[in-house]
Amino acid sequence: MSDETFTSRAQNAETFVRQLFEPTPCARNDHLSAKFGADIWLKREDLTPVRSYKIRGAWHAMHRAREENPEVSLFVCASAGNHAQGMAYACRELGVRGVVFMPVTTPQQKIDKTRTFGGDMIEIRLVGDYFDDTLASAKEYCAAQGGHFLAPFDDPHVIEGQASVAVEAVRQMPDAPDIVILPVGGGGLSSGVLKYIPEFWPQAAVYLVEPKGGASLKAALVAGEPVTLPFVDSFVDGAAVARIGALPFETLRHVAQDHVLAASEDRICTTIVEMLNVEGIVLEPAGALTVDALRDLGDEIKGKRVLCVTSGGNFDFERLPEVRERAQRFLGLKKYFIMRLPQRPGALREFLDMLGPQDDISRFEYLKKSARNFGSVLIGIETKDPKNFKILFSKMEEAGLVHRDITNDEALAEFVL
Repeated sequence: MSDETFTSRAQNAETFVRQLFEPTPCARNDHLSAKFGADIWLKREDLTPVRSYKIRGAWHAMHRAREENPEVSLFVCASAGNHAQGMAYACRELGVRGVVFMPVTTPQQKIDKTRTFGGDMIEIRLVGDYFDDTLASAKEYCAAQGGHFLAPFDDPHVIEGQASVAVEAVRQMPDAPDIVILPVGGGGLSSGVLKYIPEFWPQAAVYLVEPKGGASLKAALVAGEPVTLPFVDSFVDGAAVARIGALPFETLRHVAQDHVLAASEDRICTTIVEMLNVEGIVLEPAGALTVDALRDLGDEIKGKRVLCVTSGGNFDFERLPEVRERAQRFLGLKKYFIMRLPQRPGALREFLDMLGPQDDISRFEYLKKSARNFGSVLIGIETKDPKNFKILFSKMEEAGLVHRDITNDEALAEFVL
């Protein structure tokens, strides 16, 4: 497929998308521009009807499938998130039946949202504890029923649909950006945009960002082909993919490795909190990837015009305490440690007197109670300035209070925090 052909197909996909909703906003963000000394623009895919760009690819691919085979009356997908919601919405609008397979462990909030978007046109089936089992069941069912399986990213029509993001952005920006930052999961959005923009923004440098715990594109670039990661951190659930799509990788294989960035899950949390508190913008972890990556580019973006695609805003506010906690730990404002406390009257008071005016105890519990002279205590401390911990730990050492910082000890923290 030539770039010219892809360009026309992406533009046709954008025409299809206009049947559902107006172009999502693409505007300068004053807060980020001032913070990074650059001209930062956000393409707000968190503001589609389903709060993610996934609706574009699903809608376009379903249209194409019915054009090629008008008898298609059943669409099937396997997804626990944005892809499921996009297909459900499209099924309702097209008046066709859809079956969405989700893992048994899918949060109820995502199930309810998918059902809301699809209404009577969709059926949700909860199958398997892990996504691989869910996917296998979905494909088996689809084949048996003669339906059309809607892949989330490994489908040329899906990729063309996601490229409609770029079609809109090219029209919306008054001048070409110097840098474009795209999120990467399975690669549908990033490959679609990357194929479309060179004709219009030939000088723009493109950076791709994926979660550190799901860096499947970087692994594929190193290996020269898609590989399956042995473990994926699912926190950035909209982009944590174990294996980059085969079709997207045909485009993404030409990206330089130093233009693929990995964002840590904890740092992403600080970006989510900042955008919510300062800008009132709700981003899911995957939606915050490109904004978070601005920190990695530093001097590279100063004085330049930068376009970031915020890919989704399906954030479950029940996760906010976890996000805030991880953000505090990343910023050094919260620590957990195990302390060896003498079991005598006044020992606890002596420790409390060591705390500064900005220090607050968020957790305190004995891990072991016995008749021994010392007991182990788990303590969580929040503060306003990371430097306060250096002062506190210095006082503890002077007093002979043995302690161990377990804030970043993942193995231990998993059991006690």
